Amino acid sequence: MMSLAAAVAAGGYFYLNPKLPSIEGLSNVQLQVPLRIYSSDGALMGEFGEKRRTPKKLEEIPELMRQAFLSAEDDRFFEHPGVDYQGILRAVVNLLLTGERGQGGSTITMQLARNFYLSSEKTYLRKLNEILLALKIERELEKEKILELYLNKIYLGNRSYGVAAAAQTYYGVGLDELTLAQIAMIAGLPKAPSTFNPIVNPDRATIRRDYVLSRMHQLAFISTAEFEEQRKAPVTARRHRSAIGVYAPYVNEMARAEIVKQFGDEAYVRGLNVYTTINKRLQQAANDSIWNGLVAYDQRHGYRGVIRHVDLESMGTQESVTNVDEDSEGSQPALVDILKDDQNYGRFVPALILSVNDDISSDVAAENTEVAGNAAEAVSIEKRSATALLKDGNTVRIPWSGIQWAREYISVNRIGNELQKVSDVIKPGDVVWLGNDPVKGWSLGQVPEVQGALVSVKPNTGGIQALSGGLDFEHSKFNRVVQAKRQAGSGFKPIIYAAALDKKYTPASLINDAPVVFEDSALEGQWRPENYSGKTFGPTRLREALYKSRNLVSIRILRDVGLKHATQYAKNFGLDSNELRYDLSLALGSAELSPLQMARVYSVFANGGYLTEPYLIQRIEDADGSVLYEADPAVACTSCVIAEQRWSNKIVEDDSLVKLPKQAERTLEPRLAFQMNSILQDVVLRGTGRRAMSLGRKDLAGKTGTTNDQRDAWFNGYNPDLVTTMWIGFDQLKPLGSKETGSSAALPVWIDFMRTALAGKPERQLPPPEGLVTMKINAETGRAATDADTNTVFEIFRKENVPTAGSASSVERPAGGEDAVAIPEQVF
Repeated sequence: MMSLAAAVAAGGYFYLNPKLPSIEGLSNVQLQVPLRIYSSDGALMGEFGEKRRTPKKLEEIPELMRQAFLSAEDDRFFEHPGVDYQGILRAVVNLLLTGERGQGGSTITMQLARNFYLSSEKTYLRKLNEILLALKIERELEKEKILELYLNKIYLGNRSYGVAAAAQTYYGVGLDELTLAQIAMIAGLPKAPSTFNPIVNPDRATIRRDYVLSRMHQLAFISTAEFEEQRKAPVTARRHRSAIGVYAPYVNEMARAEIVKQFGDEAYVRGLNVYTTINKRLQQAANDSIWNGLVAYDQRHGYRGVIRHVDLESMGTQESVTNVDEDSEGSQPALVDILKDDQNYGRFVPALILSVNDDISSDVAAENTEVAGNAAEAVSIEKRSATALLKDGNTVRIPWSGIQWAREYISVNRIGNELQKVSDVIKPGDVVWLGNDPVKGWSLGQVPEVQGALVSVKPNTGGIQALSGGLDFEHSKFNRVVQAKRQAGSGFKPIIYAAALDKKYTPASLINDAPVVFEDSALEGQWRPENYSGKTFGPTRLREALYKSRNLVSIRILRDVGLKHATQYAKNFGLDSNELRYDLSLALGSAELSPLQMARVYSVFANGGYLTEPYLIQRIEDADGSVLYEADPAVACTSCVIAEQRWSNKIVEDDSLVKLPKQAERTLEPRLAFQMNSILQDVVLRGTGRRAMSLGRKDLAGKTGTTNDQRDAWFNGYNPDLVTTMWIGFDQLKPLGSKETGSSAALPVWIDFMRTALAGKPERQLPPPEGLVTMKINAETGRAATDADTNTVFEIFRKENVPTAGSASSVERPAGGEDAVAIPEQVF
């Protein structure tokens, strides 16, 4: 009989063994690891892939974690040859006694074989294949390697594969931060990840956890005191996302699309790590500025109403509602259920208004006290408030200061009267949005209908530092930074003015700011353009016309230099001349461009005349850290030009010059670029961008932009190290409101962002190129000043374009004399 059994076993072995899969590559297996997107400073921004996995070396996995899995799954792992015959015997006995197949005897090596090569169905043939594979694995791999593969491969529920992913998913921490009770909870999952899921089934998970702890105690991996203490630990598991270092969903999607284009669907499983050019600090600033700026715009235009109203009396809850304390925890389940289907929107949370306090008698009492007037007023105002219930069952107090903004929305240009009482706007039973400011506390909220986009780039390289394509990615994945083409408004004018300087114009050239009527077939008949103010100002210097954004001057300049020259000149800023409108409305910004295109345009001014290419992906690494791609952008820097010339002439004094970056094409004459930079600095110093002076810097420049009926509001601004474009508008091309211009709507958001972006950064000016002259001129005529002139200003000229002397004392040379001097390195 024994001989027959042996013969059968031998026959089975020789029959199945040739059919077993090769395990040659198991020791170098490529685990399915998701695609991860990082900032330039290593902060995780996003993760793409069905399986969450973070592979770890065995020595990186805490010893207690290893011991917990051995205790729960295979305490004789280091003793058996891959198959635990004692366990198999137990399974056979169970079969004979019950007639049912059980799971007995499945070692860690057998589980590894099943996970890599076999199905999980319970058949005798599969089990036999599993045994043979396990024996084969043990012959070819060290025990430590097998355990490492297992702890990285095993499925632990909630899309988590491996212990590191499970630690993050259930507890939001790394392996080294887990408690013993948490380790035991994870180690109990392989048997049945769904049944013992601590989030879904905490009671059953606790039983399994305590079993693992008892096994660890029995095997002397933990002491009695540790066992008793840890089994009393509460279940702390909850669903965590990956430890995101900075929120950048629009960036993630851009990077993901590019990576998938290069690597196909394999990108989701091969463990690619993509490092972008994004700066974590600046990206967070962009997120904050966009949200705060769009909410501020929305609140300026009034409150459109609550989400919905619930009749609390009909639910029989009104009496209990009045007894709910402010800032309390827990409330009636019926009330919480009202909010069960309401999800957060960005930074707003849904809430149910429970009560309102309209008592203003304290206002009068406060006025009659001896308390200082302002303090008394503050106390009295804050008496008016509302109490609201959150989804988690907590109640919060909304002070009057967080409610009084909510005057009724009537139209985009009109709001209702100032509120006197809380009940003027909300009442018990209203479901509303709430925001929570760490300083100001809770406030009534409203999801803005308006949208915005912000992008910030390094002008010398094109590296994108921060990007936000809208208010909230979860509700609108349309990336307005790259996908929205909107009229640029006056932000396009610097291109026209640069084209004029390329011709016969100087910053002092006089152009008549006067009414004009055009018969233009391209514009379908008669056109009567106006300045934004509706006024005209007569002869105006080119510099002043740009920093004050005079429309009529811009049109006359474009008509004079010609559409052909202007549209061809736009190529110097990376624009396709065929995509620009070929009529005089181009002078007012009828060109439809994306915010990223505008940032590229202003990078040319910021870097001294070089055309750089915006880019997002800096480096791509494989799962093992090998570099698959490294960006090599063409850069704009004078020192690089000098170094390149020295190298080409074989005059090399430093070996470090051998590896020079690629030089970006210089598309603007350097002196012209300097003149334009000076004029755009005047936009901030004394023009439509004056609000930016609140940053207290002298190296800022830029241009506002507003389109017809205030449908778009822009600010494109920079210093030599950072270019930032901010756009605000409705996706449906509706007016923003008569007072919502580039300077009032977009510029404050730009300022908010740049305040953080430039904090601690020294001021920096572009160095003046050779061949420039600064000269005192008559501010009214633009000609060289005479001794008799009283209204004079300094202006910058290319030396061949110095205006005619107004008197013998005027000198037309680069240096010498009071009226003509070489350009120093300060701003004019």
